[in-house]
Amino acid sequence: MNIRQKIVLSIFVAFAGMGLLGSISYDHLLRIGEALRLAEVVDDLSNDILEVRRYEKNYLLYAMDEDYRESLLYVDKSLDIIRGSIAPSGDGQAAAEGEADFAGLRAQLEGYRRTFGDLAAMSGKTPPEAVEKAQATLREQGKGLVGTSRRIKEVQRDGILRIVDNLKRQLLLSTLALIFLGLGFSWVVGRRIITALHLIENTTRQVAKGHFQAIDLPASRDETRDVVKALNRMIVELDKRQNQLLQEKKLASLGVLTSGIAHQLNNPLNNISTSCQILREEDIGKNDAFVGQMLDNIHHEVLRSRDIVKGLLEFSRENEFSIKPTRLAEVVERSVGLVAAQLPADVDIARRVPDDLCVPMDPQRMQEVFLNLFLNAAQAIGNTPGTITVSAGRDPEAGQAVIRVEDTGRGIVPEHLGRVFDPFFTLKEVGKGTGLGLSVVFGIVKKHGGTIVAESEPGQGAAFIIRLPLGAPACPPDDVEDGPKEVPIA
Repeated sequence: MNIRQKIVLSIFVAFAGMGLLGSISYDHLLRIGEALRLAEVVDDLSNDILEVRRYEKNYLLYAMDEDYRESLLYVDKSLDIIRGSIAPSGDGQAAAEGEADFAGLRAQLEGYRRTFGDLAAMSGKTPPEAVEKAQATLREQGKGLVGTSRRIKEVQRDGILRIVDNLKRQLLLSTLALIFLGLGFSWVVGRRIITALHLIENTTRQVAKGHFQAIDLPASRDETRDVVKALNRMIVELDKRQNQLLQEKKLASLGVLTSGIAHQLNNPLNNISTSCQILREEDIGKNDAFVGQMLDNIHHEVLRSRDIVKGLLEFSRENEFSIKPTRLAEVVERSVGLVAAQLPADVDIARRVPDDLCVPMDPQRMQEVFLNLFLNAAQAIGNTPGTITVSAGRDPEAGQAVIRVEDTGRGIVPEHLGRVFDPFFTLKEVGKGTGLGLSVVFGIVKKHGGTIVAESEPGQGAAFIIRLPLGAPACPPDDVEDGPKEVPIA
């Protein structure tokens, strides 16, 4: 059983034990109450028998019929008490003794009544010896009545004491059993909980020291195993986050480094470009095709180098953002207008952006994001007809604007999907890309407090999902008479 089941079982056993203990106590209290009620009846019976003896003595002394009638009246009253009484509810032995004593007392009362009647019926002609014998018999029977009533009282008292003793003994045993069960469950469950807590403490201490080692799963199938699994997941995530943090630090250092390198490369590139331009203007390559070809190569490589330097400067630049509420549809429309001339004729851009969607952003920077994404999508589509789709909407629960840019290109293989935002990572042919475009996009989106992720299936195109904080910005006045249409344009 796991810890939760053990706790539930211990609670159930505790309640069951308390219920059993309460039932036993209640049963004993009922028996004590019944025994006390019967003891009260026996006490009344004993008092009536004493009254019988008192009137008996008065009759033997004064021979008054009134004493005779009173004595028989108490005899009848005692018989009625016996007939209306039940056997004691104590243990079996006490019940048997009580029934036998009541039966014997009833027989004694009936015999006493006959003897007393016979004595009262004797006349003056009865021999004195017979009268004395009857009186002696009556006295003996009266003594027997008192003795039996006393014995019944003792039996009732002993029965009550036995019930009380049994109750005390059972309460003691039940309490000890519950205590031992509680201690046993507490030790078993507490040991597991303390073990799990020690495991968490030791693991967190190791993680704090930078040791991201997975913990071996225990053999048990309880919550301790689940805790270890959760800790292992946490360790994996922490290790991943640490690697991401190191990567960001590397990128920050790389940004500083590339900024310096780019500034240093600008001067020699300008000199090379100027020299090449002068040589080309002097028509040096006209008479020598090989020299002309080399000058053209130099010119193209200088332009390519300038693009790389420009990308490096853009990647490392720390310009201040000017964030303000902006209509997203207008930014997308301007971006489409700027990039339309660079797209192949058979590549269309479809826009599905609500006119009233306003997002806090730097319009110029977000325009740069869309330009990079559009150009990358166009290059992924290649020479085949295709469509780039820009859609946007609100996510009220997250308080974000969700922007999706997807294409119908060749897609991205899974092993490359996690690296598309890395600087200098590119799948384009040599000379057709620097690998910094998506890194710049990632940085701009991050500065806006948003996120961007890539989704793709090989051969089914790629999609870039941008999430930006939405807030509640007030849209600027609508300067565009006709908002963006949801029809493709070239």
